[in-house]
Amino acid sequence: MIFQELLENTKKLTQNFVTIAPNRKAQLETLSAYIQKKYNDKKTPKLIVICTHNSRRSHLGQLWLAAAADYYQLPALESFSGGTEATAFNPNAIAAVQRIGFQVAKEVEAKNPIYNVQWKTDQEAYQAFSKRFETAPNPTQEFAAIMVCTEADEGCPFVPGTDFRIALPFEDPKAFDGTPQEAAKYDERCEQIGTEMLYVLSKVVVNL
Repeated sequence: MIFQELLENTKKLTQNFVTIAPNRKAQLETLSAYIQKKYNDKKTPKLIVICTHNSRRSHLGQLWLAAAADYYQLPALESFSGGTEATAFNPNAIAAVQRIGFQVAKEVEAKNPIYNVQWKTDQEAYQAFSKRFETAPNPTQEFAAIMVCTEADEGCPFVPGTDFRIALPFEDPKAFDGTPQEAAKYDERCEQIGTEMLYVLSKVVVNL
């Protein structure tokens, strides 16, 4: 069961679907259709959310896809994140997902730490750390590449192994690091990405 605080915040985000622009909804629905087809073909959808440094937006997208799949009680869906280079999961992004209800604990202390992330009870923790998009445990064949920053989208026009690629750029909250607006802007981006990933999976129907 999804943690109560996260569940309540997720329900609130679904009420924001009306704020998504029609052209953006159309883009998001192409991703929904990809996921739907995988389920129709009796395959497990595999999704890698990609930004340049795999530090902020890609982690937010990956975690929200995973939580959204559980919220809509969809069958197995594998979500991953990666970058065109590896840095570290940014502490401000971690704080934002914690504020909205995810549980995060540092597993390995390092320049690129490994964090255990959970969004529901009795869950084996997901290990979050910065990595290039082709690095294990990320899939290398038959996956969707979701490009969430313009730089990664332009710098990586071809993603080897993918069978679907989509550009869904979000503004980088990094611009507000160290400012009075820092927490608010990270929360804003976390909620926006959450809203859109929830919208994507709200359009997927699987008859169990």
